[in-house]
Amino acid sequence: MAHLTFKGNPVESAGTLPAKGSEAPFFCLVKTDLSEAGPADFAGKRLVLNIFPSLDTPVCAASVRHFNQAAASLDNTVVLCISADLPFAHSRFCETEGLKNVVSLSVFRSPEFGRDFGVTITTGPLKGLLSRAIIIIDADGIVSYTQQVTEIVQEPDYTAALQALG
Repeated sequence: MAHLTFKGNPVESAGTLPAKGSEAPFFCLVKTDLSEAGPADFAGKRLVLNIFPSLDTPVCAASVRHFNQAAASLDNTVVLCISADLPFAHSRFCETEGLKNVVSLSVFRSPEFGRDFGVTITTGPLKGLLSRAIIIIDADGIVSYTQQVTEIVQEPDYTAALQALG
C-alpha cells in the first residue's frame, strides 16, 4: 500500500506499483469507441501509462495535454491515458481539446487494473478512483520506469518520464 496525500490529507492506494524490471501486469481496458484494448494491441511498442483520477480536474487534464504534445515526437511509443472516467468523458475531452496523439482508456469494466498496478485509491474522498502515476513499459512488456505522485493534486515528473524513454 502506498501512503499518499490529497490536498495534504493522508490517503492510501492498493498495493504498490509494479517493480522496475518486472513483467507488466496484463490489462484489458475500454477505448472511447467501447472496444477493448490490451497489451497485444500495442505489441512491439513502448507504452507510457499516464494514470490519473479524473479528466475533470485541472491537473489530470494538464497531464493528458502534456503527454499528447510529447507523444507526437516519441518513436515507437504509445501514450495511454487511463482513468475511471467513462469512455464517453474521455472521448468528449479529447475531441474538445483536439488531442490525437494519446489513447484514452477507461477502467470502468476492469477494476482489477487498479489493484494489479497498485493505483486504486482505497481511502479518503477519492476512494475508488486511481492515483496519479506514470508507468513505462518497454517493447518487451517489462516495466522500465514508475512514478506514483505522492500528492495527488501535483503533476507527475514529465522530464524524468520522458528521459526514461531515452
